[in-house]
Amino acid sequence: MSIEFRDLRTPEEVNAGFRVFLRAMVGLPFRDLDATELTEPGRYLGAADGDTIVGSADSYTSWLVVPGGARVPHAAVTHVGVLPTHRRRGIVSGLIERQLRDVAARGEVVASLRASEAVIYERFGYGVASSTQSARVGLKRASLRPGVPAGGEVRLVDGEVTVDLLDGIYQQAAWTGAIHRPHGWWRLGQILREADATAHYVVVHRTGGVDDGYAIYRPENTDSWFTSPERVVTVTDFVALNDGARAGLWRHLLALDLVDVVAFDALPLDDVLPLAVLDRRSVALGPAHDETWLRLVDVEAALRARAYESEETVVIEVHDGLLPANDGRYEISAKAVARTESAPDLTVDVATLAAAYLGGTRWRHLAAAGRVVTHSPEAVRRADALFASDTQPFAGTVF
Repeated sequence: MSIEFRDLRTPEEVNAGFRVFLRAMVGLPFRDLDATELTEPGRYLGAADGDTIVGSADSYTSWLVVPGGARVPHAAVTHVGVLPTHRRRGIVSGLIERQLRDVAARGEVVASLRASEAVIYERFGYGVASSTQSARVGLKRASLRPGVPAGGEVRLVDGEVTVDLLDGIYQQAAWTGAIHRPHGWWRLGQILREADATAHYVVVHRTGGVDDGYAIYRPENTDSWFTSPERVVTVTDFVALNDGARAGLWRHLLALDLVDVVAFDALPLDDVLPLAVLDRRSVALGPAHDETWLRLVDVEAALRARAYESEETVVIEVHDGLLPANDGRYEISAKAVARTESAPDLTVDVATLAAAYLGGTRWRHLAAAGRVVTHSPEAVRRADALFASDTQPFAGTVF
């Protein structure tokens, strides 16, 4: 029987698509959830084998912060899965290609996702644009340096936390790589915390009467908490809008009683915490791993949206096998981005351009890996100067 790709519109279809996603991921627990609370109407795609939904791909309306601080229209892609009985039939390809056309039709400039497998999405034009790392801080050895900002007021909001409170803080996120967190994202987090027998603690930082940061954390292995040789608290969400808020939240976490280790699920690759402690070895960083898989849906609009760090110019020729409107040559400088007929300095596919777009991957590294065709000896250096960013891109949001 042929596979039909279509929108999932009724509550029954949306929940069927979400069950397909949970089944396909294997390691995710089945929960009694109403997926209509977690999804956005009109964005859930399904693959139907007769009357049975066998594959799905979803997305949220969002924004992405690019170098320079602009927010570009963004599709946050999620809930991609195919039943194991229907693998190797081109269903993922059909869903993602249809989704990209829909995203382009909506005028969304970029899309991004978190990949369950690293070999799937590059063929659809996605490139790794940001990475992240975990960290473990041993509290017996961790002391902040005297010059670290004092921070402001930290208050406990465990029993009164609402989506509006935390989202009101997060909506001001301005770091490169940050994305909008839609209602469904917040709702799922709330449901999971309420269903967890382990307590989740929430603290909010305030400076001058204005909330400007928060942290959510939970203790691990509470069954043996008082007899454990190492009591660990895991920070699952850490948002700081400025240096003072970051330092104030650090001071709260590093001063927790009965705790030996504070573990952070995700930090930027250039996070300053290791530089802020007297004993550098008190902060053990985990390995870097891919975070944002980015797809430039409208290459010209994306290139125009971000800021550039050099007065030099480079012409990049882009090939896009799925969205041919992106094919072409782009002259890029700090003053303007425009299509051109000039000879290219560099030639890349759209996934490689996405990897470099936020400044998280250097052009010289991509060239050394054989992912860039270089037509001008100085072009890679000029591209690196143009696309440089003051900070490593980081989203800090799993979806």
